[in-house]
Amino acid sequence: MAEMESDPSAFVHLHTHTEYSLLDGAARIGELVDQVRAMGQTAVSITDHGVLYGVIDFYARAKAAHITPIIGCEMYMAQRSRHDREVRADRDPYHLVLLARNETGYRNLIKLVTTAHLEGHYYRPRIDKQLLAEHAEGLICLSACLGGELQQAILRGDANGAEAVARQHLEIFGRDNYFLELQDHGVAEEETARAGIVDIARRLDLPLVATNDSHYVRPEDAEAHDILLCLQTGARIADEKRFKFSGPNFYLAPTHEMRTRFSGYAEAVANTAAIAARCSVDIELGRNLLPRYEPIPEGHDADTYLRELCEVGVRQRYGDAANAQVRERLDMELDVISQTGFAAYFLIVWDLIRAARGHGVRVGPGRGSAAGSLVSYVLRITDIEPLRYGLIFERFLNLERVQMPDIDIDFDDRRRERVLQYLQEKYGHDRVAQIITFGTMAARAAIRDVGRVLNVPLPDVDRLAKLVPATIGITLERALAESRELREVYEHEDWARKVVDNAQRLEGICRNASTHAAGVVIGAEPLANIVPLQRSTSGDGSAAITQFDMVGVSQIGLLKIDLLGLANLTVIEESCEHIKQHRGIEVDIDHIALDDARAYELLGRADTHGVFQLEAIFAKRILLDIQPQSIEDLGVAVALNRPGPIEGGVVDIYMRRKRGEEPVTYVLPELEPILASTYGTIIYQDQVMKIASAVAGFTLGEADVLRAAPRGG
Repeated sequence: MAEMESDPSAFVHLHTHTEYSLLDGAARIGELVDQVRAMGQTAVSITDHGVLYGVIDFYARAKAAHITPIIGCEMYMAQRSRHDREVRADRDPYHLVLLARNETGYRNLIKLVTTAHLEGHYYRPRIDKQLLAEHAEGLICLSACLGGELQQAILRGDANGAEAVARQHLEIFGRDNYFLELQDHGVAEEETARAGIVDIARRLDLPLVATNDSHYVRPEDAEAHDILLCLQTGARIADEKRFKFSGPNFYLAPTHEMRTRFSGYAEAVANTAAIAARCSVDIELGRNLLPRYEPIPEGHDADTYLRELCEVGVRQRYGDAANAQVRERLDMELDVISQTGFAAYFLIVWDLIRAARGHGVRVGPGRGSAAGSLVSYVLRITDIEPLRYGLIFERFLNLERVQMPDIDIDFDDRRRERVLQYLQEKYGHDRVAQIITFGTMAARAAIRDVGRVLNVPLPDVDRLAKLVPATIGITLERALAESRELREVYEHEDWARKVVDNAQRLEGICRNASTHAAGVVIGAEPLANIVPLQRSTSGDGSAAITQFDMVGVSQIGLLKIDLLGLANLTVIEESCEHIKQHRGIEVDIDHIALDDARAYELLGRADTHGVFQLEAIFAKRILLDIQPQSIEDLGVAVALNRPGPIEGGVVDIYMRRKRGEEPVTYVLPELEPILASTYGTIIYQDQVMKIASAVAGFTLGEADVLRAAPRGG
């Protein structure tokens, strides 16, 4: 058998599943990385089934922990061709582990996974040997688990067939990049497979590698993982013939344990570290992968063309009334945009909104931090004048926290697909995709799922779940601390303790993938070169979506735009059409009066059913208390109807002070001009930034870093 230089005392996990092997892996990436570090191991792989969902999060966390991240995937290999969808065998692909050795290998892995989903999906995303041979450069191949083609041949008693498989993979990857996996989870079939694998390795002079097919982090997670498998198959834990793993040994085993299991195969253990030493993929995070905006007039670049458009916009918005404050603010914003290299972003968004309006699509006035940009206002990306309302540009974009701008755009939901189609036509179907999102197990849902699998009577499970406070983002740990009733049931009822303990282990785990309702990315090159793709889970399933979520695509520098289909805009548009048709009155919704007394009377009665952001029960309560008389009052009402102010008690303080039931006080005199309009309470994020600037002397950019810190961005 081939020898390799390696450290015989080291071990690295090269076959590792995370929660992104949906309903099959129970290892949270953060916990996995922490455990690797705690065990003193220096590297670890991610090899989820047929997907690269967790790669960016895994890479970033591993790097932060000074652990070498090894990017891989346990691929599904079609028994025949990836295009075959006829016989039963086509539903049952083999397994094969691929690890990226370098950036070329990483790009090839992305292409293989993408093609498996877009071309080879039949029950599973499949590749075949032809595709494998075309994209083998930069990859290391491991023969996988009992589901591997080689192992299956051995278990059938087909020694010649197993050797033929090994020779095929050897030809594709070369002697230095093909390893035969040995596994030992205490499964009888593995013993048979090991004997055959060792024999083939000896005859073909192939290296062995020891792996543990880990699907959870610690041994005590085995029961929760078993419950997860039941959720995958719709089974109950008591079902005798259900799918389950053979034994509790599929965890992230420490080095000494792996050396003990494979005491007769020291080189197979040592080879894990040798392979890890050869795997070095550098994923550059925080890049700017903006596509080039075209057409740009001759003699201009993106920066100068953006400035010219803004000058036109200033004249349209202000006429001759553009004062020094407007000019100074515009120059400052354009300077920051130029320094950060994001001029093309604004041109792309400007062009998109202009095209939407040109196609008769109703566009919202703007929301979020983009409303603080004068550039956005003069380009008609937003219709909110930031200087009038004291909105801060640095909350949107600044030099201290350089990251891609994030503009959410609302469209009439009947026409959102037309807007997406425009982007695809302009930039290319292969460069535009929607974004994946993952559903996770919330606290109450985790209790219900676990209780059902454990055959706990439904009334008992329902009672237990309802003891979890109905607070947004509540965790079971927090629920146990806050709810005396839940704690008492947990402490005195064995069944409840078992349900809650397992629910805690599964809480927050990814349960399913779907298409994000709004997110769209645009690439400067075909997206399949940068990010793995798969079929959309919505519509007819023909559209492509990214396998990286909103955070992931932003981290690698792709342009992300939120195209929000808003039913309320549809209602407004249809209402204007009906008024024109039946009353002969043309309503310009973009220029309605903001001081209409009758409108404020209606709002003061909380007669707001169907009104965007003001129809929830708590929002109506706020309206009844505030009795809004201005657009500023409405801004307060919307801002207060958020988890932070509600849970922090800010709403009650504001109401008491507004009614004169409590004095308005300021800890420092510098706070009065910032907080006077909100009765000494902090309601807006912009106020946090202004306070940091006034009290601590922060620049507004530094203040934005402070603002973003509590929520990690």
